Amino acid sequence: MLRIALALTATLSLWAVAPAMAQDTPDRRPSHCIALVQNTPGLEVIHRASLSDPLDNFTVQIGYVDHAMLVIRTQGGTTAVTDYAGYLGTADFVPDVVTMNKAHSTHWTANPDPRIPHVLKGWGDDYGQPANRYLDLGDMVVRTVSTDIRSMWSDLGEQANSIFIFEVDGLCIGHLGHLHHEPTAEQYAAIGRLDVVMAPVDGGYTIPQTTMIEIMQRLRSSIVIPMHWFGRPNLDRFLAGMESDFIIDRRGESFMEVSLRTLPSSPTVVVLEPAFINGDDD
Repeated sequence: MLRIALALTATLSLWAVAPAMAQDTPDRRPSHCIALVQNTPGLEVIHRASLSDPLDNFTVQIGYVDHAMLVIRTQGGTTAVTDYAGYLGTADFVPDVVTMNKAHSTHWTANPDPRIPHVLKGWGDDYGQPANRYLDLGDMVVRTVSTDIRSMWSDLGEQANSIFIFEVDGLCIGHLGHLHHEPTAEQYAAIGRLDVVMAPVDGGYTIPQTTMIEIMQRLRSSIVIPMHWFGRPNLDRFLAGMESDFIIDRRGESFMEVSLRTLPSSPTVVVLEPAFINGDDD
């Protein structure tokens, strides 16, 4: 049986199940991540009546594939791949949604697998326009917060990168993409809380490590997953800069499971080892 380095579980009961659709009107874009940060009056935090088997309920699994590509999957089997560059491995695995960012060819592809139902670009249709993506898949909501970006060779302009946020079963999971600057106050507000954040830590092609560490300290997410290393020395320097404020957890695996119930009590950097999704996995 194909493992995909993922045996993920999660249901989204904070959201009403709705047909998969993109919405364009801001007041039709509910977000419990933003609502909790803004302390919206009347918001109820739902506590589950039974958590007798947390591995089978209310749990999401996240797998690190390569570079900035990670896989998120819900209990119902919905799968998303971040910064999809086209190749995931030898397995015949087709995610339900892929996200892409306009940095360079390791963050997007002009030829995504035509079987993928939802391909979300992190840049707008017109130059300098935000992506404004919002996709409700029932057990997963995917939305964007746009930032500026540049490539290795040139300035690609305003709002060409998206921070993709995945809202699953009360968890808020953010992927910073190819971030090149600290978010503004307005962008921080639009992001809301992030329980899990996937952060590029190369310190050169994206944002300087000192700035990235400051962003991590401000977000204060329960779990930070480093990505976009460009080598172990870069990763080790980032970890050294984080260890005074965050616990460092080197898993030695390509995947992890997480739920609201199992979030660490102290902010933790979880180091996952990238692994392609191969067809000979059991």
